[in-house]
Amino acid sequence: MTPSAWRNGGRGETIRWTHFDSPLGRLLIAATSKGICRLTFDDSVDSLKRLFPNAAIVEDAGGLRQLIEGALEAIESPLAVHELPIDVAGTAFQEAVWRELRRIPPGETRSYSEIAAAIGHPKAVRAVGSANGDNHVVVLIPCHRVIRSDGSLGGYGGGIERKKKLLASEGHAERTPELPLVD
Repeated sequence: MTPSAWRNGGRGETIRWTHFDSPLGRLLIAATSKGICRLTFDDSVDSLKRLFPNAAIVEDAGGLRQLIEGALEAIESPLAVHELPIDVAGTAFQEAVWRELRRIPPGETRSYSEIAAAIGHPKAVRAVGSANGDNHVVVLIPCHRVIRSDGSLGGYGGGIERKKKLLASEGHAERTPELPLVD
């Protein structure tokens, strides 16, 4: 989808969508002719209509089978390389954050401040958090790999339990912030 189509609510685009079940729960997947534009937990077609009010939104379970299989593989085998086509657009800053998230290897995490520094905006930690939260394709752009500077998991749009499971499936052990000893 062209950036102008994104800005114009999907004008001129046809977006196919369906729901499917995964080991982490129900997912909504939506795609244009170029790739997956939405992959979210516990979502409904209403979010697509709000995000793309000017697009033709068509339910199409059969036509998305290959993308569904790829998304399931990305969840079930996170250490393998997955090259699914993604069709998302955001501001230049958001896209820089999303590119950096895709550089985080499975099993590793980065803090919001590390992401901010990596994209050349070390003081934009909160903006990185917002861009991380605006990710339209969970798992494929691995926003679950971003944690707080103290090592705690922070939040996750799909729920903290899903974030824990995604990280555990990649071999990441959660660090518990150290607490002072009290007599």
